[in-house]
Amino acid sequence: MKCVILVRHAKSDWSVDADDFDRPLNERGKRDAPVMAERLLKRKLQIDAFVSSPAKRALRTAKIFAENLGIGKDDIIQTRELYLAPPGKFFEVLGRLDDKIGTVAVFSHNNGITEFANNLGIALIDNMPTCSIFAFTIDTDRWADMKEAKKEFLFFDYPKKIG
Repeated sequence: MKCVILVRHAKSDWSVDADDFDRPLNERGKRDAPVMAERLLKRKLQIDAFVSSPAKRALRTAKIFAENLGIGKDDIIQTRELYLAPPGKFFEVLGRLDDKIGTVAVFSHNNGITEFANNLGIALIDNMPTCSIFAFTIDTDRWADMKEAKKEFLFFDYPKKIG
């Protein structure tokens, strides 16, 4: 059994004069990320790996989660393929993971992350808001087989969700 925790990056700062890749988190994003990391921690999932887009806002979100979950920031696997990735790219990236990894947290961007979640056919969401978390399990022992394997929705959480 494998588990994927999709995390859309926290709110970014559009007022900064930077290209899209280098846009940092804004104050709300810096507040939301540790809160959502704490919510994830309460679910008691053992996360074996973090994989992130190297874009500044996604990587910073991953680092905040890593810090709050007791995972080394230097252990985050960065893959450029997750920067503004279409849904199919998520399958490719996940399909190459080491089979020793049981649970992975993936940090990326919209629209691809929402489309990927919806393409799984296990839950329908309108949008993954910034810093939201969508988790599911995959009935397989091999990441390479995940696309065809049975999947089961676990949860969807986001900063403004109550309860």
